[in-house]
Amino acid sequence: MKSTNHRAVSELLLLGLTDDLALEPLILSLFLSIYLVTILGKLLIILAVTSETHLHTPMYFFLSNLSFTDICISTTTITKIVANIQAQDQSIRYTGFLTQNGFVLVFGGLENCLLALRAYDRYVAFCNSLRYMVIRNPFHCVLLSLLSLLISIVHSLLHTLMVLRLSFCTTLEIPHFFCELSQFIKLTCSDALINNILIYVAVFVFGAIYTSGIFFSYFHIVSSVLRIPSSEGKHKIFSTCGSHLSVVSLLYGTGFQVYINSAMTDSPRNTVVASVMYSVVPQMLNPFIYSLRNRDMKEALSKLLSKIDFLV
Repeated sequence: MKSTNHRAVSELLLLGLTDDLALEPLILSLFLSIYLVTILGKLLIILAVTSETHLHTPMYFFLSNLSFTDICISTTTITKIVANIQAQDQSIRYTGFLTQNGFVLVFGGLENCLLALRAYDRYVAFCNSLRYMVIRNPFHCVLLSLLSLLISIVHSLLHTLMVLRLSFCTTLEIPHFFCELSQFIKLTCSDALINNILIYVAVFVFGAIYTSGIFFSYFHIVSSVLRIPSSEGKHKIFSTCGSHLSVVSLLYGTGFQVYINSAMTDSPRNTVVASVMYSVVPQMLNPFIYSLRNRDMKEALSKLLSKIDFLV
């Protein structure tokens, strides 16, 4: 098969979720609804945390950062498929592909870091409570967030620069609804061993290591909680931590399912449908999980909605 250098590549085709044109209006409506629900839910969380002074704590600081990151992920992944279906155009410029993939890697990596930071925050709060405000002061929280962003940017730039060295076949059709790096690399006509190794290393770091750290933190939290004599105290702590564990389980569970699905099946359509479960659905469900399982968030959201109704 004839190959071409990456400088000759002008555009690619994102094939989306289906070839059936009759299903595209349904897919458009579904993704647009998911996007609007995600944006509205995350904005309400950010406004609630900002407006309530008693929520100005490290836990809710990381929650508002995580909400903003989810908004960015949804905007990066969903808006392109909505625009393509609306315009009946599957093409995306090569520079646009690299840009979208770069943002997906940045915000995806940042989300993993923030989930780990929230777990560490809860670990310090419950297992070293006397020194909590010393260890988790505002400067420390901002510094950790900026460090997470720096790690995610470096991770994204590394993958993007490694892609630039590849050459590709003349037919650049990607069976996906957004620019996912692993699907793109499959189209290369050159040796992509280093690129694949980098992907596996990233999956190990952001998946296995961060997940292990999260569940290690919660193992110690549960051990500490079980020693509390008050059943009301146990219920409050489990309620607070339950929302975080629900989000972690949803994100990593669906993400690992995608990679297992990719390894066990040759169908790109099955893979892309499974990708929806970790790149779109968790961001939509997170606001409901946080608000329904956290009493402080429910009270803050109720006050916020009351203020909005009063202004209207």
